[in-house]
Amino acid sequence: MSKKNKVEQPPKQEFIFQKKNYTFMFIGIAFIALGFILMSGGGSDDPNVFNPEIYNFRRIRLAPTLVLIGLGIEIYAILLNPHKKKA
Repeated sequence: MSKKNKVEQPPKQEFIFQKKNYTFMFIGIAFIALGFILMSGGGSDDPNVFNPEIYNFRRIRLAPTLVLIGLGIEIYAILLNPHKKKA
């Protein structure tokens, strides 16, 4: 038996995620950032004065919903397999 000269090639470096994954990740981050921006504010300069604006629809319903949607998009982006072939 003869020895064959095998040329070892270095393993091909490849990213874990593809462009599609990163696109969804950036969309998710944008949703989360927008949610936190909408949550901010509503305080009062004087601690003895109550400001009812802290309980408006934007801060109680809309902003947390956007953050949760953004987290869902992030999970989808991580679990997305761009190498999967369509059947």
